[in-house]
Amino acid sequence: MTATIAAAAPAAPSAKPDSAKGTYLASVSSEWTKLRSVRSTVYSLVATIGITVGLGALFCAAAMARWDRFDRIDIVRFDGTSRSLRGIFLAQLAIGVLGVLVIGAEYTTGAIRTTFAATPRRRTVIAAKATVLGVVAFVVSSVGTFTAFFIGQSILTQHHVGSSIGDPSVLRAVLGGSVYLTAVAIIGFSLATVLRRTPGAIAALFAVVLVLPLLSNALPDPWNTDVAKLLPATAGESLFSVIGGSDLLSTGRALLTLGIWVVGTFSLALFAINRRDT
Repeated sequence: MTATIAAAAPAAPSAKPDSAKGTYLASVSSEWTKLRSVRSTVYSLVATIGITVGLGALFCAAAMARWDRFDRIDIVRFDGTSRSLRGIFLAQLAIGVLGVLVIGAEYTTGAIRTTFAATPRRRTVIAAKATVLGVVAFVVSSVGTFTAFFIGQSILTQHHVGSSIGDPSVLRAVLGGSVYLTAVAIIGFSLATVLRRTPGAIAALFAVVLVLPLLSNALPDPWNTDVAKLLPATAGESLFSVIGGSDLLSTGRALLTLGIWVVGTFSLALFAINRRDT
């Protein structure tokens, strides 16, 4: 009789597993909390803005101090927008290191084990980290690039060579600088995910954005230009320049090149994260 009742009783409903979307949103919330509570994040973001604005103003002031020495070609090809955004070349290191630390610090302290224990879906965690990093990096980079642009143009008005944000391609260039800095942050994050060592990931990032462009310049012509166009640094410079050149890419090709680097390194990170223990 007992067996009959047990057989007739409906089975207890199984616990409904969390949806992938719910897990992802929870991970995003958790990663946002972690990101804004770490001092290194604040330092890196402040450094990104400070370097972008400070060096941009310095380069514009230097150009105005030497304006009377510029020849005709230099004056014709003078790009006031790009000049005010030159600080990006150093700011990329600050925000790139932030990208490395977002996950590299957890590997260093061993906290990554707790993170993956709380959310076993590792790729969801990586996607959430990249999402939070990308949004924060773009917002902060935009603050830096727009501030650097307006301050730089105010300095360039000394010789009436400043640009307006409404001039052709200027807004695209300012936003392009923000896009490039965001891409560098994601590349740094992806390298740290693959290498799992903060020093090694920082070294790899510096090699990509600094060393490879220098090595490409040492190649004989036209290999130097052809190889340089495949690197993130050239794509970035193409994005935040108004006046193009033979050594720069079109906007579309620059975005494609940068996208390949971002997607390629991030895909490698997603592949590596499930192929080994923490």
